[in-house]
Amino acid sequence: MQKILILSDTHSYLDPRLAPHLDWCDQIWHGGDWGDVAVADTLLSLKPVQGVYGNIDNATVRLMFPKINHFSCEDVMVGMTHIAGAPSKYKPDALACFATQAPDLFVCGHSHILQVKRDLNRKGMLFINPGAAGQHGFHTVQTAVRLKIEGKRIFDVELIEIPRYKATQ
Repeated sequence: MQKILILSDTHSYLDPRLAPHLDWCDQIWHGGDWGDVAVADTLLSLKPVQGVYGNIDNATVRLMFPKINHFSCEDVMVGMTHIAGAPSKYKPDALACFATQAPDLFVCGHSHILQVKRDLNRKGMLFINPGAAGQHGFHTVQTAVRLKIEGKRIFDVELIEIPRYKATQ
C-alpha cells in the first residue's frame, strides 16, 4: 500500500501547515507550477516525488520534470500534466497524455480549482486536480489531496483545505 499526497500550484511557497501530510505520505505527486526549484528540492529531500512542470516553471524545473508524465503506483497507471482542462473539456496536453497511455488516475493543476471526479467517458478514470497549495492566485483556500493505493484500488481520498493567510517572510 502507498499513501500519496498530491499538490499543485505551490508557486514558490511550501506551506509549513502541510508538514503533517508530508510526514504521513510515502510519495508526493506535484501537478506543476512549482514556482521555484527550492520547493522541488525540499520535497525531493523528504520523499519520492513524481511531477510535471507547469507554465510558470523555469528551465531548471523543466529539466527536472517532464511536461507529461506516465508512471505506475502499485497496479494503477497514472497520467499527469499541468494544463489539462477538466472532464468533457480536456486540453491538448491531456489528450496527448491519454493517447500515449490511458491512465486509471489522472492528475493535473493550473486552474487552482480543487476537483476530484470519475470520468465515465474514460472507463471511470479518476480525475484529480488538487487545486492550489500555494498562496499566489485567486483561490481563498489552499488545497491538496491525499489518498491510498493498494493494488488497483484507490481509496481513502481526502481533501485538504488550509485557510489562506499572508505569509510573513
